[in-house]
Amino acid sequence: MRMHNADETCGIAQAALVLGDWWNVLVLREVARGHVRFDALAAEIGLSRKVLTERLGRLVAQGVLRRSLYQRRPVRYEYLLTDAGAGLLPLLVAMQDWGDRWVLGDGGLTATAEADGAEHARVHALVGTRLPDGLDLPGAHGVDLPLASPDAVATVLFTYPGTGVDWGDPPIPGAVGCVLEHRLFRDAWPDFREAGVEVRAVSTQLVHEQAEFARTEEVPYPLLSDAAHELAAALRLPTFRGAGGLRLKRLILVVDAGRVVRHVLFPVGDIAHAVAESLRLAADCARAT
Repeated sequence: MRMHNADETCGIAQAALVLGDWWNVLVLREVARGHVRFDALAAEIGLSRKVLTERLGRLVAQGVLRRSLYQRRPVRYEYLLTDAGAGLLPLLVAMQDWGDRWVLGDGGLTATAEADGAEHARVHALVGTRLPDGLDLPGAHGVDLPLASPDAVATVLFTYPGTGVDWGDPPIPGAVGCVLEHRLFRDAWPDFREAGVEVRAVSTQLVHEQAEFARTEEVPYPLLSDAAHELAAALRLPTFRGAGGLRLKRLILVVDAGRVVRHVLFPVGDIAHAVAESLRLAADCARAT
């Protein structure tokens, strides 16, 4: 592809060269979702094996993906994100956010969702899927933690926009209530523990912001930071742009001991009811194991 001389110093133009076309973007989307083997990529994208081989070769040559041998006879490779590839995750999430709002939605800025919308369908399609392997997130206490506790019979994983944030006047619909949600989960923590259920909370806030909130509110469960948008990209979670960044919309996943999503609560309007319902569903999930 020929470029104008001025594009040689333009980061947008150079990034466009790496991404190439929409097939490359979809390949990166699927790798971020944990579909890292050739057959899985071909099945998810619906691309011919010849074209997919070509696209993977280009992304490896550009330093966005790397090949990792997982089988010797016959030789088989997984395609994993490099640091440069991981650096594209915020771009993928931003593209999804833009598409959800301006193409699939009504263009309104909101932290909630309509029951008949694309975000609702995409999130509820997570039921029956397994959380990606190896996706640990930084915790507020300085240690990376898995999304689901390996020692619990079930995990309630909830995402929230952020605490200590000014959502404007009038506030962004659906964004208010994060502190209330944490307090309700905190107060119900003994009941979760008695049921053998772990709780994890995720936002795109930085670790030190989460740590300060956890100390102030005496939060007993781990807070995880998705500031790099790894979880948002892996599960294609709905976001909105507010207070200077991309924020996760409020939702709750109930995950079993095998890290399979069993229930989804989204959108979350009545926060108190959602917390109580997540406990009931997780306890039922625990009893079924």
